[in-house]
Amino acid sequence: MALWDRLKESATTMQGQLIAKKNDLKSGAFRDASMAMCALVAAADGSVDAAERQRVASLIATNEVLQNFPADDLHARFTGYCHKLTVDYAFGKVSLLQTIGKVHKKPTEARAVIQIGIVIGGADGDFDKDERAVVREACFAVGIDPAEFDVQRP
Repeated sequence: MALWDRLKESATTMQGQLIAKKNDLKSGAFRDASMAMCALVAAADGSVDAAERQRVASLIATNEVLQNFPADDLHARFTGYCHKLTVDYAFGKVSLLQTIGKVHKKPTEARAVIQIGIVIGGADGDFDKDERAVVREACFAVGIDPAEFDVQRP
């Protein structure tokens, strides 16, 4: 099976798993960690361009699991996290990884945040090495072995 096909299949499977757990994913920590993950994926290459921000914002708005939260609230948080990364990428990244790390004691939420990162990163058909790297770092932040999501290497 080609890499592209495996990526699509994996993203579809993960989205299905997320939907199955939708009712368990309603906490403020999950909301914040998810938006931080989305911002990190959008800025994975070290910058957040307008097109990437818009693409990720559209994916957030249409993601069934994230519909547990008001769209305006999600948008404001995502935009705020992107701003942190734009102002000072290195410091913003540390701050966002700390936000993601707040769900580490809730394995269902922690795995869901990682899955959202993979779904968002792979939505354009190219889960590139930079996106894999930020998802791998998020795995460490929540105490999950990156091998569980096949992101242990670039």
